[in-house]
Amino acid sequence: MLDAPAAQRLTKRTLVTVSHAVEQSALAATEDGPMVVLALFQRLPYFERERRVYERIARSAAVTVVGMAAAQAPEVPAGVHVVLLDEKEELAREWTVVVLTPRFGAVLVAHDLEEFEAGAATLESGRVFEGRSCFRRDEALHEVLRLRQQLGDRLSPVARSAVDAVVDRVRELPATPGESRADAALRVLGDQVERDHRRLRTTGTRAGAVTSSAAAGDTDIAGEPGVRRWAGATGVTASGVLPVAVLAVRLTSPSGGPDAQLGRTALRQQQAAIDLLLARLRPGDRASKVGPADFMVFLPALGHEEAVAFAYGLVADFADAEARSGFLSARVTVAVTVTRRRPLPEEQLRQALEWAVAQNTSVVTIDG
Repeated sequence: MLDAPAAQRLTKRTLVTVSHAVEQSALAATEDGPMVVLALFQRLPYFERERRVYERIARSAAVTVVGMAAAQAPEVPAGVHVVLLDEKEELAREWTVVVLTPRFGAVLVAHDLEEFEAGAATLESGRVFEGRSCFRRDEALHEVLRLRQQLGDRLSPVARSAVDAVVDRVRELPATPGESRADAALRVLGDQVERDHRRLRTTGTRAGAVTSSAAAGDTDIAGEPGVRRWAGATGVTASGVLPVAVLAVRLTSPSGGPDAQLGRTALRQQQAAIDLLLARLRPGDRASKVGPADFMVFLPALGHEEAVAFAYGLVADFADAEARSGFLSARVTVAVTVTRRRPLPEEQLRQALEWAVAQNTSVVTIDG
């Protein structure tokens, strides 16, 4: 048997392409059955996006099993067996698609690193996994056996029996000579897709959208458009995956008057405040202006302690700026949370910010 394919760091955008290729291999019309298809989706919304594909797969497969973390089993197409996962178990962090027949195998196995690739078009597409893929029957057999053992009694008796029947049939026959050629082609395509996506992230392709996005009030403080889409306001996303630190920030002058926010020289003070905020952001972070003196800051894959430190660091930055020059005399109030919820709890942060301002508290945290 050839060595197992090496794992790579891949973004979700690349994995979508590879997983679609594996799923299409299951849909190809052949006479090499029986076929077993096992897929782990992490969360229900990701399965819903592919529901029609798996409905078609189930029509021709001997058994189709999908796993996901969900409170209760969803309605699924006929022939699809659901296995519920606990959010805290390792299988719930997997994005896996395995296709196995006596003469064919295709595998994608990826583990969520809970990291984010700077420059990605959205929080969802920039999620980073450690993944491997191949078109090797014996590798697919290995993965089916692994999942068969790990899922255990959570597989229905009917599904277990069907999986075992396919496995027994596969073991009777040798792997097809030359499958490494198809596997080599898949690796080239997968590598090229990731390189193309990385090039797009580094060079940027959104400049043409600045005018329309800016008109919609959807530009961040660095001038990049589409911050609402980036944060997950549109598209398929799910709770429970990538952690994101979110901060609601308000700047007020010491006088506290309604006309004194950011001081009398409002434009210059505001730009100085934005420069201080931008200086603290990492390459993958974004921040948007959501009110006359209010900002929303998004820090992907940042832990609670680091997020709180960021908030206090921001308060200290403004205090230092005032001590050095006296020009930027604004008080900073921050409400902060680290959350896996989607949509992001921005309204709850705004309410916490109002409370913090009323209590004259610099930093307040809320549960994610």
